Amino acid sequence: MRKSRSPSPRWRQSQSPSIVRRISRSPSPRRYKRQRSRSISNSPINKYESSSRGSIERKNALERQKQEEEEKKRRQKEAELRLLEEETARRVEEAIRKKVEESLNSDEIKLEIQRRIDEGRKKLLVEVEAQLEKEKEAALIEARQKAEQERKEREELDKMLEENRRRVEEAQMREALERQQKELERYLELERIQKEKEEAMRRKKMEEEEQKTNQMKLLGKNKSRPKLSFAIGLK
Repeated sequence: MRKSRSPSPRWRQSQSPSIVRRISRSPSPRRYKRQRSRSISNSPINKYESSSRGSIERKNALERQKQEEEEKKRRQKEAELRLLEEETARRVEEAIRKKVEESLNSDEIKLEIQRRIDEGRKKLLVEVEAQLEKEKEAALIEARQKAEQERKEREELDKMLEENRRRVEEAQMREALERQQKELERYLELERIQKEKEEAMRRKKMEEEEQKTNQMKLLGKNKSRPKLSFAIGLK
């Protein structure tokens, strides 16, 4: 691990006056204030305050520099530890890989692997057969349910067709009865009309015969009456 070099006292001495100068310099917008500050700074009290302020600032600067150096060392140490951990993990992984390869290449491991493969194959065959049996049973149940459903649907269809046939027959029977009723009513109406015609003809014939009889009676009376006019002329 490399150690970082600490700053030399010469660098500190060269740095502190500039810091003091930067801090002591404060821009002022007005000239009279700058003159006043210069006059005040020339006093012994201000010189003492400036000297103590400079020492505090140097102390703070040294403290910050120390913290930065410690932080740099801590980061460097963390980086080295991280590289060490990565290298250790890589070596452990490589050792494990080699150990696994050596174990896998041994006859005992090969036999164990083959045994487990055979057991897994047998187990898989048993599971496949069980699954096929379940699927077969489920297919049979589904086929039975489907056949039962089709039977019920056929029965319902037959019932519906029978009901429709019955309704059609009833409708046809009603229509036939209605036609027969209409035919009967028509026949009765024709018979009534025929009877009315016959009755009218009979009445007319009777009236004609009665009129003819009356005419014959009138003619007979006229023939039996004496001719008085001729008899008077002969006498």
